[in-house]
Amino acid sequence: MNKKEIISSVILVGSFCLVHFAFGQSIENYGPSDFSTLFKGIADTVGTMIASVATIMFIVAGIYYLTSAGNPGRIETAKKILIYAIAGIVIGLGAKSIVDMVSGWVGST
Repeated sequence: MNKKEIISSVILVGSFCLVHFAFGQSIENYGPSDFSTLFKGIADTVGTMIASVATIMFIVAGIYYLTSAGNPGRIETAKKILIYAIAGIVIGLGAKSIVDMVSGWVGST
């Protein structure tokens, strides 16, 4: 990847990371009452960001595969990107459930 592609990728991913704030979530109205609520809110936000980036990487993997032209190295790269994107989507969508499960183990409400 050249410098121009890296910069455009960072800008694209960065814009999707801010999508949570676009839905009217303001910091001053976000006042959790305890640590558990704060941690669940953070996990929900981070999970949304991870799922967004993983969805973009799913599309990138498809583009890599379609433009591989039979190159085995590029096909392997597309497969690796796809596997990591699927793992990212699973982790991103399960972030809140993971926090709830750990809170249950610890004994937090």
